[in-house]
Amino acid sequence: MPVQKTEKIWHNGKWINWDDAQLHVLSHVVSYGSAVFEGIRCYDTKQGPAIFRLREHMQRLMNSAKIYRMDLAYSVEEFGNAACELVRHNKLKACYVKPIVLRGYGEVGVNPLNSPIECYMACWTWGAYLGPEALTKGVDVGVSSWSRIAPNTLPAMSKAAANYMNSQLIRMEATFNGYAEGIALDTDGHVSEGSGMNVFLVHDDILYTPPLATSILPGITRDSVVKMAQDMGITVKESVIPREMLYIVDEVFFVGTAVEITPIRSVDHIQVGKGVAGPITRKLQEEFFAITSGSKPDKHHWLTPVNTPVAATSR
Repeated sequence: MPVQKTEKIWHNGKWINWDDAQLHVLSHVVSYGSAVFEGIRCYDTKQGPAIFRLREHMQRLMNSAKIYRMDLAYSVEEFGNAACELVRHNKLKACYVKPIVLRGYGEVGVNPLNSPIECYMACWTWGAYLGPEALTKGVDVGVSSWSRIAPNTLPAMSKAAANYMNSQLIRMEATFNGYAEGIALDTDGHVSEGSGMNVFLVHDDILYTPPLATSILPGITRDSVVKMAQDMGITVKESVIPREMLYIVDEVFFVGTAVEITPIRSVDHIQVGKGVAGPITRKLQEEFFAITSGSKPDKHHWLTPVNTPVAATSR
């Protein structure tokens, strides 16, 4: 899906034009993938544009940077304010916001510590990640031959650019095999996640999702789905999930900022349930979009109105 150019990008506390957001080819990030980032949706609600779980996304950005020893000059609140101002600058109602922290032009060796830290944030209009019909009709997926990154190799809890080389292999293989997406297993053969989204399964009215120990990113939409399910009285279990469970459960669905809540209708050409979005998937979808559209009360305070940003705090 091509990026739709907007007017302004935030760079190290200043506003620059879209076309001026450029890097030197020898920036550390180019050779070594030394960047962490976030993907955040801003929704066009009945009360005006609002960013979904802004604080949690910016806190995860901070955590990702800390794992990689990247010292940031901005607080969670300052990143949050920049995101709100970015959406206002670009006069967007619904969009995708992407903060990126990277190591720039400096040292050319593997040791990153003498390379400068650069912070960018851009936003653009972005629709359904897996296509316009994915949310309603579901998608066909395959279990990938590529495993997720092993524990104590690359930290899966950091949303780091380098991790997404693994994700690219999963996604490309799925595409060439005729699937919309892939589901990767961890190095022990248990269900982990998709190329950039978490997985949920429903069996006998119980909602299952893999635990952090299976090399998943701690998804913010994943956390939202758990909370919504608990609010609805649905039992939720974090559990190690064997591959074959994907074939026999009643429902399977992806969750993530990009995919939101997307039903899975088949895995490895084996139909999931009745081959359509199941009742629990639909209930969670309806609740999620009711909250993010502003048509239902935001009792968890997940939405940050763009026009009233979080007050900045001193450091």
